[in-house]
Amino acid sequence: MKRTCYVGELNESYAGRAVTLQGWVNRRRDLGGLIFIELRDRSGIVQVEVEPDSPAFAEADTVRAEYVVEVEGHFQPRPEGQRKGGLADYEVIASRVQVLNTAKTPPFELEKGEQVAEDIRLKYRYLDLRRSEMQRALMLRSKAVAAVTAFLDAAGFVQVETPMLTRSTPEGARDFLVPSRLNPSEFYALPQSPQLFKQLLMIAGFDRYYQLARCFRDEDLRADRQPDFTQLDMEMSFVTQEDVLEVQERLLAHVFREVLGVELPLPFPRLSYFDAMDRYGSDKPDLRFDLGFVDVTDLFRGGEFGAFADAQAVKVLAAPNLTRKQIDELERVAKQNGARGLAWVKRDGEGFTGGISKFVGEQAAALIERTGVGQGATLLFAAGEWKKAVSALGAVRLALRDLFELASNGPRFHVSWVVDFPQLEFDEDSGTWTYMHHPFTAPHPEDLPLFGTEQQGEIRAQAYDLVLNGYEIGGGSIRIHDPAVQAQMFRAIGLTEEQARDKFGFFLDALGYGTPPHGGIAWGFDRLVMVMAGAGSIREVIAFPKNNRGADLMAEAPSPVDAGQLAEVGVQVASPVRMEE
Repeated sequence: MKRTCYVGELNESYAGRAVTLQGWVNRRRDLGGLIFIELRDRSGIVQVEVEPDSPAFAEADTVRAEYVVEVEGHFQPRPEGQRKGGLADYEVIASRVQVLNTAKTPPFELEKGEQVAEDIRLKYRYLDLRRSEMQRALMLRSKAVAAVTAFLDAAGFVQVETPMLTRSTPEGARDFLVPSRLNPSEFYALPQSPQLFKQLLMIAGFDRYYQLARCFRDEDLRADRQPDFTQLDMEMSFVTQEDVLEVQERLLAHVFREVLGVELPLPFPRLSYFDAMDRYGSDKPDLRFDLGFVDVTDLFRGGEFGAFADAQAVKVLAAPNLTRKQIDELERVAKQNGARGLAWVKRDGEGFTGGISKFVGEQAAALIERTGVGQGATLLFAAGEWKKAVSALGAVRLALRDLFELASNGPRFHVSWVVDFPQLEFDEDSGTWTYMHHPFTAPHPEDLPLFGTEQQGEIRAQAYDLVLNGYEIGGGSIRIHDPAVQAQMFRAIGLTEEQARDKFGFFLDALGYGTPPHGGIAWGFDRLVMVMAGAGSIREVIAFPKNNRGADLMAEAPSPVDAGQLAEVGVQVASPVRMEE
């Protein structure tokens, strides 16, 4: 059983030669005594012709879709009128067909692919993975891993594995907890990220570290999120923010070049957090299309339109000519994202009509000049507290992108940095300050005096996010390496010294033993591959994902465990609590 090559490797150099191929029957057709088999492996499909007088005919007559077969025959050009280019110009004339294994009728037609309900595809994932689209996505992922590893190894990074069973620490999401049999009533936590361990590796002197780390977060799911996921984790010592960003730009450009043959223009553009939010309503803006906001707060302040007169911010977006039905749908999007409503007008000559047009007579000329709105086009307004107004209009901007396919006219990939995030944000529910990224992010040195003052909300973090096509694919920061600054940060978020030691004592001890300046970043590797593959969900680039309810339908996980297993770890299961309770 020596295969000559994969199907996809066949080319004109094999013409006239005997070949042995192995794979699955994609389709079998019987045409007037001639049997045609489409033979599929991970690399492609080739047509096999079995003639009536061939010794292979009897066996070929038994095969059905998804049978595993071995074929021997001669590889030759197809008749002139049947050629379509590439591998389709050739076929194999079989001299032997051997069934290596039979197959039951699949529960869905593989060729229908994404037309099949996703839960069915996930239940029979091993069949879904036979589809060429899925195999291409996973092979792209494999190439991306190889490209990352080659680059980082050459750049002096050391691959180190960090623990999967660790201590529960607050990192913004719920932990997955694991009971300890040997330590009754105590629990491990699966890591949300290797954050503390990679900083400890810098303290240990490894200087440059990376790993493709498995991470776990018990949070609500969506198309670009899974409870267990892969993170490309990196950390560097004796660096500034500029050093980290420069290495990341070269790494991402290398991955795109090696995997897709795409050249990313360097350096990547940068926006501050404030500018990204103020102009695009998002800290991960999709910049494949422009369509930014225009600030018109000054035009309406103190005016007759009460909703705008005393608003902290009034932002406007120049949209194409919209129907009333489209406007109503966009208003629904705005309200879902915190707005009280979505005001609108349409340009009519040198003025406006519809919506709030009776309130914009005096401002008409200035609105036309500032926005450049064309005849018949629509202006959409959001007003109120600055962050709520821009966030709501940012969601409307993305809805317009999808409605009019605005990104299709831009570059296939657009990468940017968002920098200078706030160090702290105020949690209105608890009435306290909390960290925006994590409590080990370093502030800009010149902002240190603002800790503990009424202006501490203005402290800028040395934090940066890597944004691709509107997705955050990476986030990192320069870390705090001075124990005194770390203590200031803990006080700012309301942690006493005792509470900080209880949560992070081992790390705080290590911080006092000579910690170098250091910083790093983590890429959401699944999300990156999703964008590179042009997939609509990270589930399309993960071999065995959970569905949108966090369930593995194939392995039937999560699942109950028997009473004996629970007793061994000292766990009792309470009656389920209904969500409405």
